This record gives sequence, structure tokens and C-alpha cells, in this order.
Amino acid sequence: MRDNFNKIIDEDLAYIMKADLPWHELEGKNILIAGANGALPAYMVETILYLNKNLLKNKAKIFALVRNIEKAQKKFGRHKDDKNLEFVIQDVCDKINLSNDLDYIIHAASQASPKYYGSDPVGTLLPNVLGTYNLLELAREKSLKGFIFFSSGAVYGPIGDNQQANNEKKFGILDPFTIESCYPESKRMGENMCQAWLSQYKIPIKVVRPFHTYGPGVGLNDGRVFADFVRNIVNNEDITMNSDGSAKRTFCYLADAAIAFFTVLLKGNIGEAYNVSGDKLVSISELAGTLVNMFPEKNLKIKRNEILDKNYLKTAASGHLPDISKIVGLGWKPVYSIEEGFRRMIKSFEQ
Repeated sequence: MRDNFNKIIDEDLAYIMKADLPWHELEGKNILIAGANGALPAYMVETILYLNKNLLKNKAKIFALVRNIEKAQKKFGRHKDDKNLEFVIQDVCDKINLSNDLDYIIHAASQASPKYYGSDPVGTLLPNVLGTYNLLELAREKSLKGFIFFSSGAVYGPIGDNQQANNEKKFGILDPFTIESCYPESKRMGENMCQAWLSQYKIPIKVVRPFHTYGPGVGLNDGRVFADFVRNIVNNEDITMNSDGSAKRTFCYLADAAIAFFTVLLKGNIGEAYNVSGDKLVSISELAGTLVNMFPEKNLKIKRNEILDKNYLKTAASGHLPDISKIVGLGWKPVYSIEEGFRRMIKSFEQ
């Protein structure tokens, strides 16, 4: 299975490297990536190491901040002898002492699955607030070219289900007294902290707001509905739905999203936020039907159940269509279709 996983990733990395980006700006740079074990930042780690081998003459150095070194060594096992990948083993919520010069900091350390909102709200919000503080304070000690904060589309809150695209300035109301707000409220605070450190200390911050991003590396036990569906398909099980399936989401394949993150890092404007999303709304019911129909040989069906996990709390974000025109203006657009992307994700898990 691991060989198949690596094959899919290598194909994705070749696709990412073909993006029309000023990759040369990463030549010889020191880059701290916090939360490197996560699926999204891990693709950034993989991309930079791939660029080192295939494009950059003066190699970039990655400092991958992780809490779980065993998980990191397994995830990046094929790079165990690469001197340009160094692990920084600690919780981002602890003070960060790193003597090395840094050119870029990418803060993607956060629990993103709703399954944690009810069971571990403190652990969900602290990386977005205290972790952001620690990284911004570290940034004050360095001469940074860029600081990227991974926020979330959840910061918009409920702004109505509609087909009209909503841009980076339109927000709904979040209730801070609901426990599920621990994630979007802390992401909002993290964004505001970034703006404060930019205003007062001139830290060159930029913000990305990913919506539902899927692909290799997203765990089958992730807890989000698309991961549950993929697990069902991989295990040849009927898809189980815990709702009527009417909720709508946009889905962006991880390789497309990775190009978006590097687009903001290398071409985005300091002090601005960018939506990173697919460009079509898809209902949960439609997604389930699409996945089942993609594998007719499995003869799977769609079943509906009551929600069983009391710790799974719905995100405050509504099913609106994000406006991605701002990042499209930088030259990015999502390419992979739902069918193509999910086929690649499912293939990465199969024997």
C-alpha cells in the first residue's frame, strides 16, 4: 500500500512543480513548517524536497515542527537520509527556541476535524492562539520573507446557503458560547493576531483559508464526512450517511490546494487572506452517489443512519460557495474534478 501511496504522491509532486510559480525564490531558503504531520503541510514538505531534487540548485532547508516524531518518521520515511529535512520535536504551544536563520514560517499546526471539537476543544483552539503567538514571536527574531497562517473557511460562519460566491470580506455571526465555535473563533483570533503583528512589528503575514481539502495523507479516521466515505469505498462497505445529505460543500484536491498555498507564499500580497477552494458546490448526497457510481464493480449502496458520535459537532460554516477570484487573480485555479481527485485518493489507500 505504501508503494502505491508514494506513486500517487510522486505524480502529484510532478504536477505541482509544473505550476507557473517563481520556485527559484526558495533557493537556499530556511523554511519552518509547523504541524508538518498534517496532510496539507506535509504536501508542502514533500513539494520542497521534490524541488530540491529536481529543480533547485541551492537546496532549501526544511525545519518540520511536529509533536509526534514516530508519526513523522513514518510519514517522511523515504526522506530519512535527507539532510535538508530536520525535525523540531515539540508542541507549537510551547515557546519555540530555534537558533537557525529563517526565511519563511508556515503555521499549519491545528486540529481540523469536527470530531475533536466536542472531545478536545482546548486542544483544538490553543494551537491557533497560543501557537500563533509563539510563531509570531519567533518571527520577530528572524528576517522573514513571508509568514503563512493556515486559517479555515470555517471563519465565515453561517452566512446562508446560496449559489452566490462570497468573498474574503463577508462574514456571518459566530456564537462564542457554543463549543463548536472553538475552531472557527480561534482561527479568527489567529488571523487577527497576524494582522496585529504585521501592524506593530511588520511581520510579513499572509493568510490562506482552505475549505474542504481531500487527497492522499488525509486519514481514513479523520472524522470528516468525505474521509468516512473514502474509508467505506476502500473497505468495500456500503456508504453510511449520518444526515439527509442536503448540506453542500466545495472540495479541492490536495495537489491543487498545495499549488494554491505556494501561490500565496510566493505571489500573494502581505496582509491579505485568500480562499482556497473548489469552484463547485456538491451536496453530501451527491458526493456519496458519485463515489458509489465510480466503482460499480464493488456493488455498494448508500445507507442512512442517525449520528452515533456525540463528540462530532458540526462546523459553524455554512454551505456557501466561496469566491476564489482573488487567488485566481494570482494565476491559480483548481483543475482536478471530484471524480479524478477522489479516484486518486482512494487508489492511494488500496493494496
